[in-house]
Amino acid sequence: MAGELGLEAERFEQFYVRKIGIRRSLREFPGGDCVFYDPQTRGCQVYAVRPRQCRTWPFWESNTRTPEAWQAVCESCPGSGRGELYVFEEIESRRQTLRV
Repeated sequence: MAGELGLEAERFEQFYVRKIGIRRSLREFPGGDCVFYDPQTRGCQVYAVRPRQCRTWPFWESNTRTPEAWQAVCESCPGSGRGELYVFEEIESRRQTLRV
């Protein structure tokens, strides 16, 4: 991502990354939106090089654990529950990539 933005990795992390325990996460705006989310286009500014956390959304274990959890995601995220349909095996494969 740093290369995509023309930044040195250290500089990128200084501006766009925060540590949560031993993990790193992209910073977020106060409302929870990622720093790379563009509200005007309703899209990601670094989509081609987005991290695994973003590539596996919305198929996180916490989102697929129950029908109620999935419904809550669909109500809060305008892209969830729409678009291309995935077979169960593909969802499971994506879900197991990252446990959130």
